[in-house]
Amino acid sequence: MMVESPDARGPDLPAADRPGQGRAVSVLDERQWSLLQSRYELTPREVQIADLVCQGLRNNRIAESLHIQPATVQVHVRNIYRKIRVKGKINMLLKFLNEAK
Repeated sequence: MMVESPDARGPDLPAADRPGQGRAVSVLDERQWSLLQSRYELTPREVQIADLVCQGLRNNRIAESLHIQPATVQVHVRNIYRKIRVKGKINMLLKFLNEAK
């Protein structure tokens, strides 16, 4: 059952699901991800995984949340690196932030 929050901004969320309370917030908006998806020919799943990586989640946590194997996440991450020509998660984040301005 969902309970309306007193300030009418939406349902109350458990502390772990509130921004700043254990749940990361996307660093780019939908328009920016769409631009990057087109520019680098990323699949929807690669965009989803890239977003989670940029939020700071580790591969095991990404796999858990998407109900896939950690090795599958690793393959997607490697494909993203290849497509955008970087060699690490920090470099990926920086490239995305730079190009999505």
